[in-house]
Amino acid sequence: MEFYDGLFYFVCFMKILMICLGNICRSPLAEAILRQKAKCYGLDIEVDSAGFEYCNVGMSPDPRSREVACRHNVDISGIRSRLFKYSDFEYFDMIYVMDKNNYQDVMSMAKTNEDRSKVDFILNEVYPGENRYVKDPYYGGSQGFEIVYEQLNEACEAICRKFM
Repeated sequence: MEFYDGLFYFVCFMKILMICLGNICRSPLAEAILRQKAKCYGLDIEVDSAGFEYCNVGMSPDPRSREVACRHNVDISGIRSRLFKYSDFEYFDMIYVMDKNNYQDVMSMAKTNEDRSKVDFILNEVYPGENRYVKDPYYGGSQGFEIVYEQLNEACEAICRKFM
């Protein structure tokens, strides 16, 4: 913690990557939620998101993700889908995945134990060691996006509290 102008600022430089299949539903929400929470807590956390579907590269988040984000005053408008790449292991300190398939996809690209040690299920921040999934809401209704938001909000809060 540092002290400036009569105020305390928490300092913690971390680079965190959020991963889901298409990088249009869950991971952009997680990216924006964590970015907003980190800013509120005065944490220096860089956040990005990525996925594994080529067909989504450059796309904006799903309209239902944008809608739930807007309802909760979270801005995801500037986020665009991109692919996960090996160099993400080198750049990011932590890589959070949303489900087992994401975990397997990321781990299949890991080359070292250090790479593998950076990967975890995001809900392990709330339920340590349980490897719970953030269910993909893409093929469901808008209620699934609200559930995803609530899960990610809780997990991102836990991440911020860990670095305070």
